[in-house]
Amino acid sequence: MPAPSSPVDARPTALQLFGIFARIGLTSFGGGLSGWLLREFVRDRAWITEEEFLNGLSLAQALPGVNVTNMAIWIGHRLLGFRGAAAGLAGIVVPPAIFIVGLSAVFTALQRFPATHWTLDGAAAAAIGLSLSMGITTALRVKRRWRPLAIMAATFVAIGPLHLPLVAVVAVAGLGSIALEYVRLRRA
Repeated sequence: MPAPSSPVDARPTALQLFGIFARIGLTSFGGGLSGWLLREFVRDRAWITEEEFLNGLSLAQALPGVNVTNMAIWIGHRLLGFRGAAAGLAGIVVPPAIFIVGLSAVFTALQRFPATHWTLDGAAAAAIGLSLSMGITTALRVKRRWRPLAIMAATFVAIGPLHLPLVAVVAVAGLGSIALEYVRLRRA
C-alpha cells in the first residue's frame, strides 16, 4: 500500500473517498473536474501535494481512457491502495451515471423550452472556466525545462501543421519523453 502524503490519522476511509468523488462527479458539469480534484485533495484536505497531483494528472492524461476516471483511480490508489482506487472509480462513475440517465429523460421532456438551453450554456461556460483555471495553474507551477518544451512543440507541429497520425505521434513523443526523463533521473 502506498505511503500517505499526510499524517496517518488524516488518511481518508474508502467510504470518504467514494463520497468525495461522488460529490465532485455529481456537481461538475461538462469538464473542469481536474480543478475540483486539485482543490479538494491538494488545497482543502492536503492529502497529496501539488507536485504529486500534477504528476498524477500527467499520467492520467497520457493513459488511455477518461482523464478524470484515471485521476480518481490514481488518487484513490495513492491514498488507500486498491480499496481507494475502487472507491474512487465507483464514486466518480456510478452516481453520476445514474444521475445522467435521469437527467437525459428530463432534458428530452424539456428540450423545447429556451431556458433549458440557457442552463446548459451556463454550465458549459462554468466548465470552460474551471478547465482554463486548471490549465493556468499547471502552466504556472510546472518546472520549465527545454527538453519537455521541445517535445511539446514538436508534437504540436507534427499533429497540427504536418497532419501526422495522432496515435503515432503521441506514441513516439510519449516514449521519447519517458526515455529522456529516465536518463535525466538516472544522472541525477
